[in-house]
Amino acid sequence: MIRSDVHNHTSFSPDGRDAMETMLDAACAQGLEYYGIADHFNYDYDRLHLTEDGKPVPPIDEAAYFERGRALQREYAGRLHVLIGAEFGYDHSTRVQERYAQTQRLYRPDFVVNSVHTCLGSDCYYPHFCDGKTRAYAYNVYLYRVLESLDVPYDYDIVAHIGYCARNATYDDFLLRYEDFADVLDAILRRIVAKGKILEVNTSAKKMGDFLPGTDILTRYFELGGRKVSFGSDAHFAARVGDKRGIVCAALKKIGFTHITVPVCGQDVELPL
Repeated sequence: MIRSDVHNHTSFSPDGRDAMETMLDAACAQGLEYYGIADHFNYDYDRLHLTEDGKPVPPIDEAAYFERGRALQREYAGRLHVLIGAEFGYDHSTRVQERYAQTQRLYRPDFVVNSVHTCLGSDCYYPHFCDGKTRAYAYNVYLYRVLESLDVPYDYDIVAHIGYCARNATYDDFLLRYEDFADVLDAILRRIVAKGKILEVNTSAKKMGDFLPGTDILTRYFELGGRKVSFGSDAHFAARVGDKRGIVCAALKKIGFTHITVPVCGQDVELPL
């Protein structure tokens, strides 16, 4: 069974519902060994002046976030390996990238999740991202953005939720399949392997099914030599902590994976499936 969940959000994120300690208590109740909080650092949103559902997105209070997280690390020691990380939303702006690098130097998060949320000036999570675009065009824009994000000048550990653009897509055929985007997906997966990064299996897949990326993409990653996978429920409230980890465990074993990789302060911890 998977004993880690290292992509989660708390009320420090604008879309997180529950306090850190509520999420940690849920992780303990689930019998997890490692639990990673990676609240949103939406510097990509800041640059583009984006809003969420028509409301301004408040910036995270970096100092308060890390202060509270470090205190809870000490409080839960012996019960749970608490990791205080950060989710950095990629943007090609050098100013945004330097802000992420500065945050990393100043606060030294235990791990960094590299995510792509924004494409063509909007967050591709929302259905309106599909408006006026073919599926091939929209998904290719997103995937090439992911490829671009792999070469940022700051360090990161996990490449998150590949397929994010399809979570709420409005196309009749909305699935993001390996066979339809093989060239760019191969480029992404090869780069992840070459850089020694971790590919996330994320169970907040919405319309995409139980998890993303799908089994076809995970199988291709394995064929290309990828062995580092992390589990992230991407929970924004306590009831979703560890969600569907049994399903993910079975799927990974069937492909041939033998362990989950947990990034801990620059070191990879391998937990058997």
